[in-house]
Amino acid sequence: MDNSAVSAPHIVVVGGGISGLAAAHRLLESGARVTVLEATDRLGGKLYAGEIAGARVDLGAESMLARRPEGVGLAREVGLGDRLRPPAATAAIWTRGALRPMPKGHLMGVPADPASLTGIVSAEGLARIAQDRELPPTEVGDDIGVGEFVARRVGREVVDRLVEPLLGGVYAGDAYRISMRAAVPQLFAAARENTSLLDGVARIQAKAAAGPRNDGPVFMGLDGGMGTLPLAVADAVRAKGGSIRTETPVLALTRTATGWLVRTDSREAPAIEADGVILASPAWSASALLAPESPAAAAELAGVEYASMALVTMAFRRSDLERLERSSGFLVPSVDGRTIKASTFSSYKWQWVTDRAPDLFVLRTSIGRYGEEEHLERDDADLVDMSLRDLGEAVGLAAKPVASEVTRWIGGLPQYPVGHLARVARVRAAVAKLPALRVCGAAYDGVGIPACVSGARLAADEIIATSTLAQNTQRDAGQ
Repeated sequence: MDNSAVSAPHIVVVGGGISGLAAAHRLLESGARVTVLEATDRLGGKLYAGEIAGARVDLGAESMLARRPEGVGLAREVGLGDRLRPPAATAAIWTRGALRPMPKGHLMGVPADPASLTGIVSAEGLARIAQDRELPPTEVGDDIGVGEFVARRVGREVVDRLVEPLLGGVYAGDAYRISMRAAVPQLFAAARENTSLLDGVARIQAKAAAGPRNDGPVFMGLDGGMGTLPLAVADAVRAKGGSIRTETPVLALTRTATGWLVRTDSREAPAIEADGVILASPAWSASALLAPESPAAAAELAGVEYASMALVTMAFRRSDLERLERSSGFLVPSVDGRTIKASTFSSYKWQWVTDRAPDLFVLRTSIGRYGEEEHLERDDADLVDMSLRDLGEAVGLAAKPVASEVTRWIGGLPQYPVGHLARVARVRAAVAKLPALRVCGAAYDGVGIPACVSGARLAADEIIATSTLAQNTQRDAGQ
């Protein structure tokens, strides 16, 4: 018998989304034994590849930030490097009754040059932006809402017409509530170091221009959809000897003399002994599981709010949309009172969609924001009709889809209000008091794929550092 296999710690990962799978992948590289437990019948969480009218599409997140290395790095590690694809068109913004090109030279909607927002912001709004350099400093303290700060410096129009739709595309949240320190740390640093916000953004851009040149794409997708990433990671986990169980909800965690007892709602594995546990589940789930052992962490996690949204994916005959302006889609400021908050022209944005379904044109809309989720109670057909109505006004779309698919993400996006990072620090401080247990996922350090992968790897490394594997390594080194 392989003694190393017997002595290797057994780590249970709760949650089969990209965070849990990335954590499992890292653990196996470190020599641990791993079991992943997923409550539903599907792996991947918010990364979900599906089909519409025979065309392969993403029904969840469709791209990842490429300027951070963790997401694209994981894709390469699991054999998807040759399938990484940049978006093939540029985005627009639908505001003031017209589609307008997304302005250049801004940081999350905040410009260095007010003139770049001409057409999006009114003449009065442009004049208000210019007042930034005349205003006294704005105190930001330990944290401040992005919208609150930007509105104080350059006016509400910049927030309502640009910052809000850009942040909404990431968090589906309220720009005035979202933490600047957590969501836009560069802007937070600029606010602390510069009296003028415009000057701060200009300095950030100048520093970036003077640094190492990065001509690579800002975002990347995958040929076949981002939903293929978690499936490839799962395959790699299994290939390395890891076990993955779907339809296995975790009911309770109990500390034992040697680690943890993980109780599940599964006849095949009702109780699993583990040397360590990583909770890669949503905040409400982690809260319930931690309540008996860490009431403080559980209480903090129970306070994490989520936004729900729906994606309406539609396929049209390509001949019906020949005159559609070529772009990757558009964002929609909520101040304009539309139902949809964004639309993606998938067949323009991703060449692989066109290659695989040349006779179809696939697009999708998103509906629902934090605090504005009443539309999600409507029938699928209503959401399709509402989307078509807005698309008709935005781009003149009059055709009817040959197929449609509505995907509801209830509690899909954790919110990062002012004070979020302080909350996360309190959660981790409380969890650190428990032996061999860590947390990771979108509720902590960022909702994007690279941030989730980074947090998962950190959790895995910390578990390994405190596990019997580290003790065995030190023992072997001393022999």
